Amino acid sequence: MSLQICGRIGVLLLAPLLALILAIAPAPALAQVHAHPDAEGTPVVRSLESLRDLDDQSWQVVAYREGPPGGPLRLRIVGYPGKVRLDHPTALEVRSGRQRWALEDVTLSSAALAGDTRSAAAEFDLAPLLADLEQNRPLRLRLPQVFSELAVPPYVVAEWRSLPDAPAP
Repeated sequence: MSLQICGRIGVLLLAPLLALILAIAPAPALAQVHAHPDAEGTPVVRSLESLRDLDDQSWQVVAYREGPPGGPLRLRIVGYPGKVRLDHPTALEVRSGRQRWALEDVTLSSAALAGDTRSAAAEFDLAPLLADLEQNRPLRLRLPQVFSELAVPPYVVAEWRSLPDAPAP
């Protein structure tokens, strides 16, 4: 058999195999940024994820912007009521490699959270972190006396970084 014929047979066999691999390979994570008006009609753009800490506890992590581009950027962390009680103010410690941030606890300035007696949520000013981030690197969150480490994957960081300029609904 000539080398040319073997090459054609190889291409004919590899093409369907490559097509099969591409068809069953997992798709890359797509941004889950949603835009909607809140109860008062103010536009809100948000990224919502459920993440697990090192103790396998689940946390809802919501990064959002209220109003048009340039509006306040917040990060809300919510635990299950009855399982956790968050004291305020407590800064959220964030690290990525050698970089470190302490995000200000703004929970008590939120009308919705300040009166919530369950104390299972905390809210932080996300703007300083997003202003410093230049890449979608993984982050590690720490909330003293609540959780020691909550890993935030790069695709979530990408969602957060898209919030300042995301179009309002």
